[in-house]
Formats: sequence, structure tokens, C-alpha cells
Amino acid sequence: MTATATSDMLIDAFGRIREEVAAVLDGVTSSHLTWRPDPDANTIAWLVWHLTRVQDDHVAGAFGAGQAWTEEGWADRFGLPFGPGEIGYGQDSRAVGRVEAGAELLGGYHEAVAARTIAQLGRLEESDLARVVDKRWDPPVTLAVRLVSVISDDLQHVGQAAFVRGLAERA
Repeated sequence: MTATATSDMLIDAFGRIREEVAAVLDGVTSSHLTWRPDPDANTIAWLVWHLTRVQDDHVAGAFGAGQAWTEEGWADRFGLPFGPGEIGYGQDSRAVGRVEAGAELLGGYHEAVAARTIAQLGRLEESDLARVVDKRWDPPVTLAVRLVSVISDDLQHVGQAAFVRGLAERA
């Protein structure tokens, strides 16, 4: 596969995440964004924030770039009671409940991250895919594995957000 074909495929995959996030947020009410099917369940707001933070953190890190979260002031706009490096992994139910953001804010942040991701992928060379981006794992994580991991994680979370929205609308 050529670099262009690989880039195009990855851009398409991340574009699908972008489309699904937009669909979940389209017309959603603020009460549905924070609705929980049970006290320990994730909210739509947390799921969209988390999947976007993971994409922002992991893609930026893999390409040696800065994150939209800090460089574009999204952390300040969200005003969450977490440090700027927080992406949501391991957060408990109480922390999940602290993510209260409107659809416009969540969507704006996701759009900013998606644009950065697409820009990075547009410069991708085929040889970049084998580059090790995380040596903390055995085997070490390559760029290809990191990108597929982010796509998988994000698609799972946006699917969960769509499911929670459906439950909230029926409750």
C-alpha cells in the first residue's frame, strides 16, 4: 500500500469517528448529555470528552506534536477539575459526573482534534508506520498500532454514547 493509500484509509477511519460524534451531538439536550442509566454509568458528555482527549493525546504524542487541549485553550474553556494531562483513563464514577459540557463545546473540541489528526495523517509516509511511538509496552507500540488502537477505542466510545443517547431519549 502506498503512503497516499494508507493516509487516505486512516483519514477515512478518523472521518467516520468525526461523523459519528457529530451525529451523537446533533440536537442532543443538555440533560441527555449528563444522563446516566445508573449511578456508575458513563455519560454522553464524558464519553465524547474522553474519546476526543484520547485522540488528541495519543495522535499528538505519536507525531511529536502539541495537543489542541492545551495549545488551543480547550482545557480552559471546559474548566474541568482535572489536570491538563487527564484523558479519562481510570476515572471513577464521581470524576465522570464532573464532565459537564454542552454539545457545542464538545463538538468544537472534537472538530479541532479531528482537523489536527487529519493534518498529521496527510503528511504520513509509509515508513512512518513502523516507527516505535511507545516503548513502555512489550512489544513496543508502533505508529500503525497506536493509530488502529485510537480508532478502535474512539469507535467503541462513540457507539456507547449513541446507545446512552437512545436510552436517555426513551427514559
